Amino acid sequence: MLGLFRKLMPREDRFFDLFERHSKVVMAAAEELRALLAGEGDLEAHCDRIVALENEADDITREVLLAVRKSFITPFDRGDIKDLIQSMDDAVDMMQKTVKTIRLFEQKSFEPGMKEMGVTIVEAARLCAEAIPLLDRLGPNHTRLTAIAEEVMRVEGRSDDLHDQGLKDLFRKHGHSNPMAYMIGSEIYSELEKVVDRFEDVANEISGIVIENV
Repeated sequence: MLGLFRKLMPREDRFFDLFERHSKVVMAAAEELRALLAGEGDLEAHCDRIVALENEADDITREVLLAVRKSFITPFDRGDIKDLIQSMDDAVDMMQKTVKTIRLFEQKSFEPGMKEMGVTIVEAARLCAEAIPLLDRLGPNHTRLTAIAEEVMRVEGRSDDLHDQGLKDLFRKHGHSNPMAYMIGSEIYSELEKVVDRFEDVANEISGIVIENV
């Protein structure tokens, strides 16, 4: 009965605009992180941009949470809206945390595996950014949304492999001769893996929304 009532009542659609704005900010941060790891352009400029984008994403997240409290009819469950925007925000938060570590240890160059993980982060962000606008019409788009979620899982699996191989390569390179370099490198690898894990969380939230509403 509640589901029928929700369908009959006019819904608050500004959530989709906010989700899409947030996904574009996350996508931009992912591109900056990839460029930073690849050594393209000015490292500090990339770091500053990621921090600024993280702040912008926080502002959008607060706007979504405020809208949840004020809206009478939401396009889907309030808890799902909150969890989705929070999972998206966690991804960019983790990018900002990676930047903080890079700055703390004054890293200026990055291992090949880290650069490859930067590419997987952009791929995961791009998939999630594609999925977000499709939530506006869950019925017609549920097949593609499910496929996107599965693709994000595959990207996360590749990221795990890059992380594990990267740690092995790092140990061979620094394990005995430079333990500090190994420690710093392993910390960066760990944080990059967590960025991709947060995109997996976004994909899981999207899958849950599809299951509950289609």
